[in-house]
Amino acid sequence: MNGSYVGYVAGQDPLHDFLSRIIRDRMGVCEPQPAFRVFRLSGSNEVYAYEEKFSGTKVICKFYGPKFGWDRDKAAWVARQEYEGLKTLRRYNLVGSPHHVIRPLGVSGDINGVLAVEYFSGEEFSHAIARATQQGDDAHLYWRLKALAFFLATQHNRTANGASVDFDPECRYFDKVVGRLQRADRIGQWDVNELSWLRDCWRDRPQMWQDRQVWLHGDATPANFLFGHGMDVAAIDLERMKRGDRMFDIGRVAGELQHAFMRAVGDWRRAEPFIGHFLWEYSCHFPDRERTFESITARAPYYMGLNLLRIARNDYIDRDYGGRLVRRAKKLLRAA
Repeated sequence: MNGSYVGYVAGQDPLHDFLSRIIRDRMGVCEPQPAFRVFRLSGSNEVYAYEEKFSGTKVICKFYGPKFGWDRDKAAWVARQEYEGLKTLRRYNLVGSPHHVIRPLGVSGDINGVLAVEYFSGEEFSHAIARATQQGDDAHLYWRLKALAFFLATQHNRTANGASVDFDPECRYFDKVVGRLQRADRIGQWDVNELSWLRDCWRDRPQMWQDRQVWLHGDATPANFLFGHGMDVAAIDLERMKRGDRMFDIGRVAGELQHAFMRAVGDWRRAEPFIGHFLWEYSCHFPDRERTFESITARAPYYMGLNLLRIARNDYIDRDYGGRLVRRAKKLLRAA
């Protein structure tokens, strides 16, 4: 079990009853006096792993209460939203090997906005990237990107509907990110004006509106995919799942790859072969691979640039590197 051991769940804690019901009713584990070890995991929310001492059964719990503070109703609503999102994607037969959406096990707004999901043992996407950036293991990352492209193409293709993509929400999100950068004094008014002009150039491109809506993961970052054997991939953390342009997910993966290599080796060009490989592998799951590749590579710069701007707004990014991210984002956006 990865994580820091922090003790046991007290028997009188409401969480103990919650976990006991889950392992009994949802997982078929009949343990008369269950005892749960607790491990603190990393994550944007409070995330813990619980291991029942006698059976070895594991459950992951995310607590939304700390994120929303006093607003318990908001925490409960977001926990329930992710619970339903996981159930929705699993209905598209994204269960088991090779494509797996993590199984939701329970939700409780009264216990600090908790969402319980199954434990999946696998390699984080971030670890596969680190093997390439830090150890030179390019072959491993190429293989993982092939598997991830297969997973995302399957998810997107199975969930596509007849509605055309609405690009306006992506423009509003762009404005939100730019506004936060300006408030953090990461960019000035001249930058805002230039980025707004570039956004409008993309808005005027017909191809940004012509694809069909799909269910998106919504936060396709390196922490949110786990790899098993062969081509097995599991998706976790669907808090931001939504309908939209498939390129929102694809561009975020590509942008995260570029960021990882910029930060680790100082050169965005080092990521280019991996990005091209990922986009080409994604395209192979369509009837006309070359036409699909042409379409997604034409749209990718907008979403890659948006993702680099999103990363640059974070407090953990120092100002010098944040400036590099903004400059690279502008170059990508100028592809319009």
